[in-house]
Amino acid sequence: MRLLGRFASIFDRANEIMVFLASAVLIFALLSVTTDVVLRYYFRAPIMWAVVVNENNLLYITFLATAWVLRREGHVRVELVVSRLNPKAQNLIGLITSIIGVLACLAVTWYGALVTWQDFQSGYYMPTHVRIPEASVLFIVPVGMFLLSIQLLRRTYGFWKKWREY
Repeated sequence: MRLLGRFASIFDRANEIMVFLASAVLIFALLSVTTDVVLRYYFRAPIMWAVVVNENNLLYITFLATAWVLRREGHVRVELVVSRLNPKAQNLIGLITSIIGVLACLAVTWYGALVTWQDFQSGYYMPTHVRIPEASVLFIVPVGMFLLSIQLLRRTYGFWKKWREY
């Protein structure tokens, strides 16, 4: 159990680093879009890479922060039916949905890793005016989904423990 506690601590720290990186990317996006708008409309000199890079930044922000958000139960959920159930049934539904989430995230992790590796090997570039290797953009998908899988496993274990108590 001590090893699991140490792993959980390391994982939580990694998630804190990831959300810090997501925040930095968000600040960069805010500043670059603002600068681009000012340069485009007042000086007729847009930043050519701003739109393409910030489209990719949205992907990074999402996948860097998603496990951190789940840890805080911040994802959107519909509780219309579940909130009316008894605690044991609520925990059972939480357990089932978390297991489904783990399986879905692991599938996306695997497929995302395959696609990223194929793009890396082929040297494929995104079809934009800015030459960005597609693998450098897509690699965040399997990384983020893997972290989300781990967080969902932790959540599954929590629901399982609560469900057994009732």
